[in-house]
Amino acid sequence: MPASDFVQSVSSGSHARVALTFATLLALAGIVGCGENAAAPGAAAGPGRGGPPMAMPVEITTLAPKPIEQVTEFVATIKSRHSTTIQPQVEGFITRIAVKSGDRVARGAVLMEIDSASQQAAVAALESTRAARESEASYARQQAQRLKAMLDVGAASQQEYDQAAAALKSAEAQLKAVDEQIRQQRTELGYYKVTAPTAGVVGDIPERQGDRVTRATQLTTIDDNAGLEAYINVPVQQAQNLKVGLPVRLMNEAGEVAATVKITFVAPSVDDQMQTVLAKAALTSGGRMWRPDEFVRARIVWRTEPGLTVPVVSVVRINGQFFAFAAEDTPKGTVARQRPVTLGPVVGNDYVLLGGLKAGDKLIVSGVQKIGDGMPVRAGGPGRQSRLDGRPVNLALGTDNLERTNQLTHANIARHDGREAPLERSKFDVLSAQLIGCLS
Repeated sequence: MPASDFVQSVSSGSHARVALTFATLLALAGIVGCGENAAAPGAAAGPGRGGPPMAMPVEITTLAPKPIEQVTEFVATIKSRHSTTIQPQVEGFITRIAVKSGDRVARGAVLMEIDSASQQAAVAALESTRAARESEASYARQQAQRLKAMLDVGAASQQEYDQAAAALKSAEAQLKAVDEQIRQQRTELGYYKVTAPTAGVVGDIPERQGDRVTRATQLTTIDDNAGLEAYINVPVQQAQNLKVGLPVRLMNEAGEVAATVKITFVAPSVDDQMQTVLAKAALTSGGRMWRPDEFVRARIVWRTEPGLTVPVVSVVRINGQFFAFAAEDTPKGTVARQRPVTLGPVVGNDYVLLGGLKAGDKLIVSGVQKIGDGMPVRAGGPGRQSRLDGRPVNLALGTDNLERTNQLTHANIARHDGREAPLERSKFDVLSAQLIGCLS
């Protein structure tokens, strides 16, 4: 029968039944045998009626210095030194798209073509003009040669020859100007074929055949993952520790180290908008596949120095202050001492210990919720078991029933009208508290 049901069955209010509840609790205490060193029947009891308090089994470790990295995490952006944004150098309608997104292209490969009919007409007009200028230059050249021969035999004046020479120079200059115009227009005509300035992979192509584009339209991108860098913006307050060669750990989505690189560049000036200093770390090929413009977590390792750490589970927080329990040896045995501690950042599953404990102290790392300052403790695992008739008994199973028994029996005692009710309640409180302590 559960203890709670038993108490309800004796709730008639008689002293005999309350006494029976006390006897039940005493029997339970005798069966459980608080503490592994409980005295045998007939042995002398320790100090006080209940003997010495039981030592709570806890896990204890000795603090020792170990290398601790001073690390700060930032959000870095992956950039490619070979990433190119493709924009047209002319305006017009797209007549042909020669590639698709994801294609790998070589330098100079045609990506798109823009309607160039008007530009071709302009080139053709200039070529016709050039033919006329070339004819004029040829005639002026012949005229100058003829007058030169006549001047040599005295059949023409010097003035006539000078006029013919000047006309030749003018015609040749006009012909050269037309040639330059044709060269310029042919170069402009070449812009109607959009080509790849570098080798790489074609990105998204938002434009479609027939769309009109301008010089500001972004047609696509070409990226090459061979020259990637991590761009890290470090606040000015921490930038004084930046230097080339500092290790940088790039983390993946699972929080694991995906790559370890080194800072290769530190900007000499501060970004006036963000008040940060740019640091770059070149990425090596292999391992994780990085993509341009990807955001990644980057941890800069400033330095490594010896220090102490404590497990996160060994620390409790009370009113904003962190505390830890240290095991202290006394003449009466090992007791737990609550110490205020100063903690730093979390490294893995540990806090960096900045103060409150020192190397060599014995730290209690488990069972801190069940102990208090000055409570006896002993080294051991948290899952302590007692034995009942040679069979293991999990002491934690009866705690809830016993607490319920405590509440119901208080209600029974309160129904008594005799003077002995307060005394019975006091005795019951002591007994149930001791038994609950055994079962916890």
